[in-house]
Amino acid sequence: MIRAVLLDIDGTLIDSNDAHARAWVDAFAEFGRTVPFERVRPLIGKGGDKLMPEVSGLDSESPEGKRISARRSALFRERYLPTIKPFPRATELLERLRADGIDLVVATSAKKDELEPLLAICDASRLVSARTSSDDAENSKPDGDIVAAALARAKVDAGDALMLGDTPYDVEAAARAGVGAVAVRSGGWDDAALAGARAIYADVSELLASYEDSPFKRTHGKR
Repeated sequence: MIRAVLLDIDGTLIDSNDAHARAWVDAFAEFGRTVPFERVRPLIGKGGDKLMPEVSGLDSESPEGKRISARRSALFRERYLPTIKPFPRATELLERLRADGIDLVVATSAKKDELEPLLAICDASRLVSARTSSDDAENSKPDGDIVAAALARAKVDAGDALMLGDTPYDVEAAARAGVGAVAVRSGGWDDAALAGARAIYADVSELLASYEDSPFKRTHGKR
């Protein structure tokens, strides 16, 4: 019986993956480092501590790495956050899950100080019962630490939860924590990249339209 859904936010509920990638590109550029958007974009969904060395060779804990990371966060909030929109019917899907008595717990690679503004975009703050971010995990996605932390917050076993995400990193992180995943393509990945998910939908709107036949409904029973 599914008692909790562990939610990714970026690329799943809100259309923000390109914005995150552009904030990284801008931040690197301000420090004299040219990192192409096309190099960063496929890594959005991983924790920044993994993304940074992969695209630049910099340790995220180095003095320069910390400055770039802080600048990226500021640029994202100031330059890109005001432009981000929710995906159609994202809030309706969350309301439908809650109506079924399912707890919603955020499990995101976003920083804690970015989380509330992101949730506000899709009016999710009032619907989620708990939040976990990259600050709550020693190792970021695709490691399973954030998913495990979300399970602990939800106070459910892995078999009583599903992860909803948009990247292969969500699917892998869920699997490492023993949690099944449901994926959406709205973050930019195709079915091959999302292989391993129990079901794949175009976006949350299609998921909601197919809700009665989705893994959330098929495996959810009355308490």
